[in-house]
Amino acid sequence: MSHAEENAANIAAATESPPTPTPERTANDTPLARVVEFYATFSPESVSRFGEFYSDNAYFKDPFNEVRGIPAIQRVFLHMFEQIAEPRFVIVDQVTDAGGAVLIWEFHYRMKAWKAGGTQLMRGVSHLKFDADGRVNWHRDYWDAAEELYAKLPGIGCIFRGLQKRLSA
Repeated sequence: MSHAEENAANIAAATESPPTPTPERTANDTPLARVVEFYATFSPESVSRFGEFYSDNAYFKDPFNEVRGIPAIQRVFLHMFEQIAEPRFVIVDQVTDAGGAVLIWEFHYRMKAWKAGGTQLMRGVSHLKFDADGRVNWHRDYWDAAEELYAKLPGIGCIFRGLQKRLSA
């Protein structure tokens, strides 16, 4: 960058007015804090709000899905709500850096298809990356489908538990 271009850039930066804070935003209101709150209060009605937190072409992957774009991500979560009742995400820890975060979570739920099914617990991790606008553009969930889901299923669960017992040291 030439000296003249640098001066012009500095002048432009100095004359830009700072963003006007909105009343609903606080010092702790970061993109990550908003996403954490979104999932802490997540419900079927929340699915329509993904566009507030995710970029239009956001990528999402978990052990069963790999999709791109808000409509596809919404379908994943709408399907989840068809299968389970009383879902609740609890963020138990987080690690952040300038471009993203890792959220360690517990997911409490009840399977609708299990007649006598009590509340289940699934533990996992979400790796999030944010775009320049502070919206999630990359979301990868990591959780052990064998331990956290298959081993709890009626019928085949005993097979998975038996394999786990046999393979453990």
